[in-house]
Amino acid sequence: MLAGLYAGALQDAELREKNLSRSRLESIVSDQTRSIDVLNALAPSNHMKVLAEIKRASPSRGKLGDIEDPAALASVYQTAGASAISVLTEQRAFLGSLDDLAQVRAEVGLPLLRKDFISTEYQILEARAFGADMILLIVAGLPGARLVELKAFAEQLGMQVLVETHTDEEVRFAVDNGCAIVGINARDLSTFETDRSLFETLCHLIPAQTIKIAESAVRTVEDVRQYRDAGANVVLVGEALVTGDASELIRQFTSV
Repeated sequence: MLAGLYAGALQDAELREKNLSRSRLESIVSDQTRSIDVLNALAPSNHMKVLAEIKRASPSRGKLGDIEDPAALASVYQTAGASAISVLTEQRAFLGSLDDLAQVRAEVGLPLLRKDFISTEYQILEARAFGADMILLIVAGLPGARLVELKAFAEQLGMQVLVETHTDEEVRFAVDNGCAIVGINARDLSTFETDRSLFETLCHLIPAQTIKIAESAVRTVEDVRQYRDAGANVVLVGEALVTGDASELIRQFTSV
């Protein structure tokens, strides 16, 4: 499944490149203002921080919501107290787009994560050109040397990188390569099954100064409290916000 998602995302990026060249993207990026400070926004504090996600669908859950106005939803997230916003731009399984990212960027002042299956520098340039301050790189989806190259490229553009892990080997790889933001995904991307206890099992491998993000299986305040007690600084929440009362949930989650 993961390999298919990467292949589809790459094919779609290659199609976009026919209409928007890399050199044009580089020109757009060079005219951008400085990225918003992601590390400060997500820095450890005395309460849980929320990385709130705009997510229409997923391979495991199918369609979650239409989200006809992603900018309006992002505004709700910001007002409720989210620290940053994740915008899913993958179009096949998640029904997202770069236009969603651009609309959200025009509406809110929070740091934005482009969440997609990124494997090329072109996709990173797209992320910055359309307003992202951070990208997602998944250890399970990329050769180690390639992930390091892409991380360095994003940082050269002034962006931060959320490096997603799921096993002890992947966490050690992220730590050994100096990743400032490490996510532990409770969802196994090969089976799409979730195990919330995985975060507690792996979190001790991450240095204290590293921002630790708990991904997936966040539905209730008790879930957030469990992640907080295990050492998480941030929770990435999508489905619960899209299908529930986003304002109330964010307020509850940030009170933990």
